[in-house]
Amino acid sequence: MDADVKRNFKALVDQGHPVGEVTAVNSFLVEVRGLQPVNIHALVVFDDGTKGFVHHVLEERVLILHLGSHPAKLGSLVVVQHNELLAKVGKNFVGRVVSVTGDPLDGQGAVAADDAWRVFNEAPPIYAREMLEKQLETGVMSIDTLYPLVRGQRMAMLGESKSGKTTLATQIAINQRDTDQIVVYVMIAKRRSDVDILLTRLRDNKALDKAVVIVSSIFESLVLSYLAPYVGCTMAEYLWQKEGIDTLIVYDDLTTHAQALREISLLSGTSPGRDSYPGNIFHAHSSLLERAGRLKANHHCLTALPLVTADGGDITSFLPTNIMSITDGQWILDMKVFREGVRPALNTGLSVTRVGTRGYNDRQKDQNSALLKGLAAYEQAQEFSHFGAELADSAKADIIRGSWIKQAYTQVPGETYNLDAQQLIIGAILESPTSIAMDVPALKKKSAELAKNIKAEEDFNAVKAQLTQQLPAAPAATAPATAPAPAAAAQPEPAKEAAAK
Repeated sequence: MDADVKRNFKALVDQGHPVGEVTAVNSFLVEVRGLQPVNIHALVVFDDGTKGFVHHVLEERVLILHLGSHPAKLGSLVVVQHNELLAKVGKNFVGRVVSVTGDPLDGQGAVAADDAWRVFNEAPPIYAREMLEKQLETGVMSIDTLYPLVRGQRMAMLGESKSGKTTLATQIAINQRDTDQIVVYVMIAKRRSDVDILLTRLRDNKALDKAVVIVSSIFESLVLSYLAPYVGCTMAEYLWQKEGIDTLIVYDDLTTHAQALREISLLSGTSPGRDSYPGNIFHAHSSLLERAGRLKANHHCLTALPLVTADGGDITSFLPTNIMSITDGQWILDMKVFREGVRPALNTGLSVTRVGTRGYNDRQKDQNSALLKGLAAYEQAQEFSHFGAELADSAKADIIRGSWIKQAYTQVPGETYNLDAQQLIIGAILESPTSIAMDVPALKKKSAELAKNIKAEEDFNAVKAQLTQQLPAAPAATAPATAPAPAAAAQPEPAKEAAAK
């Protein structure tokens, strides 16, 4: 092997590629004298066979981020291999778990790559894009009915640590097993336990066969954590642009990526800006997320879903506001809602989508408007109920209907509903009188069964009428217990009076 390394290194030198000498080593950061002329992000090879890429080009020296597992040695030689950093891409990566360098981590043997594409690729220009129009089914009712996602959109997911961001992203990935989409899931500087949980959920729900999982561990070099989202985007771009497959990419999460970039920048001597992040942190994320969209050339889409941690729930801090200004909307996960038992813990007051409703039909638009009004009325009635005053009949009805909506919106990982089933469930909740005792779990189950009979748009009304005739109802005595939110449960008297009418 050493002979092959020396032979390959000598061949690059003999071909006239620029050569330099290592003059300083600081962990993964290597300072090299010479190596001119060279481009930023150029791939270089050390004389021991390890690789790196150019991070900074200064007047008399070049800073290289080393990708080897052991530090480079002072005095060793470096030669330029490619003028761009490349990543292995191909359809064979689908269904596999790989490292940032493309090496398999699932014990199923090497992956045969179809090509090698630039890691730091440029986003498609405006004239090469098309308008977005097709809704991306997440299977999560609160998402699809309130703040939907369309194919090609960039939607941020923000929330505190342990607020359920990864779980929600996993649910969305699982739901793509029955669609024509491929999921590229990028795990950035994760613990082994987090990786195992994700892979177990994907395997148990038979979703791993339609996914590419790229893993960088907290025990690996920061350089790999920094490169992970760009490599994942390159793999997704190949499927999207070359193979003509609609692709969803999940970045879990960009907060960790920003912290890795901040540490690399500080070690390399870059002047720190706000919160000690480098001045180009906005460009680092915008150049990544703007690579998503819909192409005119093949009419296919790349959808980006970046996860961002908002410490203490503060979405106005530097990094969350950066990401929100780049994306086309955001889902806010709230710990207050999480503690009420609603999953996913979506904050319906702060979340917004700027594109998603383009994928709605007229019925979905009507339901979306009614849902937002109903949830606002529910929150207002809850506030009034805290004063202990006697509520008006309309406020009591708002509390009951709001509790039904909250219960319908509670889904565990692996529990997904197609768009037809969601519309049946929401339609029944919005149109049923609050004087009845609604059995929401039974309604969800029955709607999922009947939705299979909807083959075309004209079938919907007939199936809806069938559901209305078979509408599952709970015994009147247990009606108040169906409300999942503690705030609603804390005011049982109004609900009992309304149910008794």
